[in-house]
Amino acid sequence: MHRAKLRLFAGLMLLSACFAGEAEDATAPKLESPFVKLPNGALENVVKVDETLYSGGVPDGEKAFAELQKLGIKTIITVDGAKPDVETAKKFGLRYVHLPIGYDGVPREQAQALAKAFTVLEGPIYVHCHHGKHRSPAATAVGAVMCGRIKPEWGEAILKLAGTDPGYTGLYKSAQVAKPLDADKLKQVPENFPETTPVPPMADLMVEMDMQFEHLIHLKEVGWKPSADHPDLDPPHVALQLREHYHETNRIGEDERIKKDDFKAWLEEGEKLSQKMETLLNLRKEAKYAGDPDKALDDTYKALKANCTVCHKAYRNPGRRVLEP
Repeated sequence: MHRAKLRLFAGLMLLSACFAGEAEDATAPKLESPFVKLPNGALENVVKVDETLYSGGVPDGEKAFAELQKLGIKTIITVDGAKPDVETAKKFGLRYVHLPIGYDGVPREQAQALAKAFTVLEGPIYVHCHHGKHRSPAATAVGAVMCGRIKPEWGEAILKLAGTDPGYTGLYKSAQVAKPLDADKLKQVPENFPETTPVPPMADLMVEMDMQFEHLIHLKEVGWKPSADHPDLDPPHVALQLREHYHETNRIGEDERIKKDDFKAWLEEGEKLSQKMETLLNLRKEAKYAGDPDKALDDTYKALKANCTVCHKAYRNPGRRVLEP
């Protein structure tokens, strides 16, 4: 009798476990992202979508292009505003296509061009922006969904894997609302894939400012002095170039943002801070600063970075060009 009770109890426990397993399966995610983030080499933030589609940072220098070649890449699509290094790409047998987008979303025309490119251009294809963290994962997700390469539910997963900041609401929204294009409509999308695309003066200057700020980040990391990695960087000259870019940006009259008081004020503040940094770097270089120059430079750098952040939050990050459903 005792053994019969034990067998009954064991049977009930097994039955309970079966039902519990069914309940767990029912509530478990039905979709698991197939994407993989590759280890950093000469390329930054590389996400492998499938065997013939990748997203990542800009290939900077021959080592990076050699790494693309090793991955088997045949076509590079840049969605950055900067002019691509077409000549080095050709040296490695790679084709460049320039389809720039902003941080505020993927416009429909560029989304369709990306979908067409993913369909007809020779692969594997590597899509990049500057760091491969924001624009390229969004562009890759939208284009891949629209050409039917990945399921719509997977689009956002590419951004999350790349580490796209949730503050870029337009980029996330573009990935969230992207849907496959009708096959006939996809056929009608022009096969217009330029090597380089002219960008507005404002965007061009912002790209240059971003590049100089990257140089400042490097100089901060090495103690505000020239380094073996970048012997070409003269610290005061980097700050001077940044200051000039702020000044020139403020002079562009055709961009509506220049007319806004807050935007103009942030540009003027950025110019003042970069000028202060230039002065500090010259004093440090000549050993004429009375006090701790590194602390003063670090404080000025933090203020400059904060100024950029608040301006980006207001004007660069918001989703104003979200892809229509």
